[in-house]
Amino acid sequence: MHGFLFVTVSMYAKLDLFASCPKGVEGLLAEELASLGGEEIRQTVAGCSFKGTLQTAYRCCLWSRLANRILLPLRQVDAQEREMLYDGVKAIPWEDHFEPNATMAVAFSGTSGAIKNTHFGALVVKDGVCDRLRDKSGFRPNISKKTPDVRIHVRLNRNRADISLDLSGESLHRRGYRIDTGKAPLKENLAAALLIRAGWPQMCKTGMPLVDPLCGSGTLLLEGAMMAADIAPGLLRLNYGFHKWSGHIPKLWLDLLEEARERRKAGLAKLSNSFIGYEGDVRVVRQAHENLRRAGLEKIIHIETRELANVEPIKSKQGLVISNPPYGERLGEESSLVWLYQHLGETLRTCFHQWQGAVITSNQGLARRMGLRARKNYSFYNGALETKLFLFDIQPEWYFGAHKKAQEAEGQQEQQDSPDSSSEKSTAEVAGQVSLGKGAEMFANRLRKNLKQLQKWARKEKIECYRAYDADMPEYAVAIDLYRDKVLVQEYKAPASIDEQKAQERLHDVLQAIPSVLPVKPDQVFLKQRSRQSGKSQYRRLASEKQHFEVLEGGCKFLVNLADYLDTGLFLDHRPMRLRIQKEAAGKRFLNLFCYTGAATVHAAAGGASQTTSVDLSRTYLEWARQNLSLNGFSDRHQLVNADCMKWLKESRETFDLIFIDPPTFSNSKKMRDVFDIQAVHGELLERAMSRLAKDGVLYFSNNFRKFKLDGQLTEKFTVEEISGQTIDRDFKRNQKIHRCWKLTHRV
Repeated sequence: MHGFLFVTVSMYAKLDLFASCPKGVEGLLAEELASLGGEEIRQTVAGCSFKGTLQTAYRCCLWSRLANRILLPLRQVDAQEREMLYDGVKAIPWEDHFEPNATMAVAFSGTSGAIKNTHFGALVVKDGVCDRLRDKSGFRPNISKKTPDVRIHVRLNRNRADISLDLSGESLHRRGYRIDTGKAPLKENLAAALLIRAGWPQMCKTGMPLVDPLCGSGTLLLEGAMMAADIAPGLLRLNYGFHKWSGHIPKLWLDLLEEARERRKAGLAKLSNSFIGYEGDVRVVRQAHENLRRAGLEKIIHIETRELANVEPIKSKQGLVISNPPYGERLGEESSLVWLYQHLGETLRTCFHQWQGAVITSNQGLARRMGLRARKNYSFYNGALETKLFLFDIQPEWYFGAHKKAQEAEGQQEQQDSPDSSSEKSTAEVAGQVSLGKGAEMFANRLRKNLKQLQKWARKEKIECYRAYDADMPEYAVAIDLYRDKVLVQEYKAPASIDEQKAQERLHDVLQAIPSVLPVKPDQVFLKQRSRQSGKSQYRRLASEKQHFEVLEGGCKFLVNLADYLDTGLFLDHRPMRLRIQKEAAGKRFLNLFCYTGAATVHAAAGGASQTTSVDLSRTYLEWARQNLSLNGFSDRHQLVNADCMKWLKESRETFDLIFIDPPTFSNSKKMRDVFDIQAVHGELLERAMSRLAKDGVLYFSNNFRKFKLDGQLTEKFTVEEISGQTIDRDFKRNQKIHRCWKLTHRV
């Protein structure tokens, strides 16, 4: 029994103390406590016990970057029964530790046979403390759960309860600089632990830069800067648990505070490191800047709105790049993060060559997607979630498949140097010298002619997907779209007047001709039957192959699927509209209604939109959109809303500068109460959307219903301009009715 004599002993007496911390940080905490004057340090789960003077306890509260709390153990009592716990707590002379008019709170952990929940245990302890003080002074202390003067900690284990006073007050991870956080905030003390494991305390001494390409509200950068500038992590905190403790010696504490202020001033004066963070969500960037301001480090740390896709190399040969990307648990869909981790790996390799890298994640499968072999990894707990910190030497020898790729490159060079090789093989060689019938040859000639006109244009515009043929010859009623090295053949349903057998023969001609013109394998040609969408027809899912692959358009990457749906995930005819949005999106709030797979959203994000919101009723398409955003390094910083667009517009109060609406012609989804018919509802749809459009904003409306007529009342209320001709690209010139598009603005 000890502790209640502390108020009478010398400030130089050795006290029993305990520091709690996140699981996995115990070893680092033990080293830190030793550097702060702790002695006889013993590690346990989620903490360390140690001895030290009152000054040591104060110094740990002020300077520990890793601890959650510094506790002052008072007594261990039997807690086999409720009465035993109550009597043991009441026997402690609480009147020697704080005044009866002080407010208090009890934190209780653990259970036993008699004490089955922590709330009940806390009530028993509270009653013991209050009854003791009432008996001694006639007053009972008040309870304050949020901002108590005194916090009592109780840990119940094997029918024994450890009773402690909390010298910290609020958890020490709360430095005082962070109020608002990003979507999945990293606690400050865990961020500090990651930096220490990554070797930052040694690196920062040589002036190396610290970069976080997915910085959120800036916690890693703030902790890194505070380490480099020798700033005490507790310097901004106004209240500690010992302030109302009777054993507190204010002079001793104030001296330590003054020392810390002097060290901060000296540390900032000699600081030469650069601290750079990027974050795609402008709203989170604003939070980060507020955190920097509160920490007094807004001139030291640079955080800007920039997506991972737009991160550029830093002018430094060495440094530390560290990141806490999404894990998958917080989003609910691991698949949406595969492309983000791949892009993060690409960014590390291309922008931070020869640097040290550190990434924390709970998902090792996602970590492997970065394409880097970790030289070390450490386990940490982010709350209850077990995570791993992966440390990388960002050098070619640590890249996955580096040796294999080198061999392949060498083999390709040998093949190119071989006198038997030719870079210009004839289409007959590629096709395996297949002899074509008359019909197939005629179709092949037409396709060849189209490609001659389109291929040069596509290469110049950096377009990997385009339409090469669209029923140019009535007897061959198909559309042929190229998706990089794959071909999609869409057969239009033949009229009833056409003999079914004849239509089948012509389709065979098409399929035979394609490999003679294009260097593709038969299994890379996908066939679908399409009818002209009109009236109340609606497309449905065809298969479940999940054969997604990447294509490029306007500098953006997209996932397409040629097997599962009639539509592939990328409407090729809307390419000009998407590129137009990309050019106009800089700094604007973008809304994409009926967003499908989010292609227009990706272009808006790539164009520098300050924020985007994409709405669709289909969870499948929203997940696809999330993957497209991640594929381009845009992560989860853009809002995806699963909702009926009409209902969402009615309830939303947000304002947007740029809106794109490309609705289906018809929908009778089970998720909707009413049938959606674009001709019938477009007037109401556009009026609701215009109410969400900023005064000087622009709304683009498009649809592919061939018999569509725009509601005349819209032209009376708004400035309406049909721009269909401006949104038809070269590969769709033959089919000017593929869609119609209007530009709507508010009247001045």
